[in-house]
Amino acid sequence: MKVMLRKVGEKYEIYVPKKDLEELVVESEKDGIWGGTIKIANGWTFAMPDMPPDTKLPITVEARKLSGGDD
Repeated sequence: MKVMLRKVGEKYEIYVPKKDLEELVVESEKDGIWGGTIKIANGWTFAMPDMPPDTKLPITVEARKLSGGDD
């Protein structure tokens, strides 16, 4: 699913246009957000694509939703 990711202060925020949902990233499997799983404030988890750590934000990417909510 397409998601838009941006940085707000020291935290990351994700926007899911399909659901008109905007949430903070509360957990990350890796030090950064790329190439692992992330969890957002509403409990959903996503598998994020591999990207360079210095990727400019905001950016829209294809992330795979692993759990949470209805689809």
